Parts: sequence; C-alpha cells; structure tokens
Amino acid sequence: MGNNDSHVARFKEYLYSTFHIKDLGPPKYFLGIEIARTDKEISLSQRKFVLEIISEAGLSGCRPVVIPIEHNIKLMTHEYDLHSSTSNKDPLLRDSSGYQRLVGKLVYLTMTRPGICYAVQILSQFMHMPKESHMNAALKVVRYLKGCPELGIFLSRECDMGMTAYCDTDYATCPMIRRSITGFCVKLGKSLISWKTKKQSIVSLSSAESEYRAMTKTT
Repeated sequence: MGNNDSHVARFKEYLYSTFHIKDLGPPKYFLGIEIARTDKEISLSQRKFVLEIISEAGLSGCRPVVIPIEHNIKLMTHEYDLHSSTSNKDPLLRDSSGYQRLVGKLVYLTMTRPGICYAVQILSQFMHMPKESHMNAALKVVRYLKGCPELGIFLSRECDMGMTAYCDTDYATCPMIRRSITGFCVKLGKSLISWKTKKQSIVSLSSAESEYRAMTKTT
C-alpha cells in the first residue's frame, strides 16, 4: 500500500520477477473482513462471519435483542461462587470447548464491532471454567448480532487530521476483585481508528480515581 502509484507499480514488477504471484486488485474480502469502497469512504464489516457465528450457535431462528449484555450483570468464576447459595443453580458446563470457540470468534469480531468490546471483555475472563450463566451471556451477544449483522467500521476520505478521543469507566464493576473497567475510542477526523475495553490493573478507591486512570490509559 502507498500513495505513490509509480513506486507501487515498480515494486509490483519486482515481486513479479521474484515470485509467482497474481495481482488481484483492491481487496474485497480478507480473513473474514468484507471491504467495500466508494469515492468517499471505505467500509469494513464481517457480515458473513457474523452469520456463520449465528448459524453455529443454532440461533438462526431466534428473536434478536437490542443490547449485547444485561445492565449491571455480575458474572463470577466458579471459585468465587462455590460458597454462594446459587452455585448449585449455575453449574459448570460439561464441555467448555463450545464456549471457548464462541468467545474466541467474538474476540476476532471486535476488530470491526467495537460495540461488543465491553461484553466480550467480560466473557473472556471465564474461558478456563465457564458456567451456564456465562454461556447464556455469550448467546445473548449472538442474539444482539442477529439484529445487526451488517454493522462495521467506516473510514471516511474527508479527514482534517484532527484526533479526538473518548473514554469512560465502569467503577468497581468486577464483583470478585472490585477493579474498574476502562473503555476508550479514538477517531481521526470522522473515522474510528482505535478502541479498547480492559480491566484496570489496580483497584481505584473512588469513581474520580478510576476516571483519571481511564484518561491516562486513553492518552
């Protein structure tokens, strides 16, 4: 890739003389990512990948939901839940491979779907010993995707090279270790170029402290 057509053409000629390759032109589909171009923007989506996830989860005929995860959901590991009165009502999955495979695909999907980053960050904490509640939460994300499989990232050609960042924190949301979760996104002009959701490394003693930590991480 480059902005000098003559240099790109010379480099292609060098590759042709060295390797047996074929120029397929601008990419349209790469590693599950669908690429659509217009004169004003490039859109990246994983619609086909989303439909495969929905089909594999057996939710092709389900009713979609409008949010990927319940508000104030409190998911815990099996170790923290052993002494709880609800531990018998929320048993471990007999086969964890299905949960691990599903969450792994959702992690890959966050490359073009920043809206599910928060939910996937929570679900990825229980890969080693998932419970039924964890699987139900993961399936809710799939039901959310069913309602909007075509969403993705739009990269606009109109750009003033101004960078804008937004951040937020969910204070002490982890029911096990009371750490806050930082979420941020960065835009270059009108285009979203970076996003992340991650648990903070230490416990914040106030919501203001957790907000400052989120700002520091974003910066």
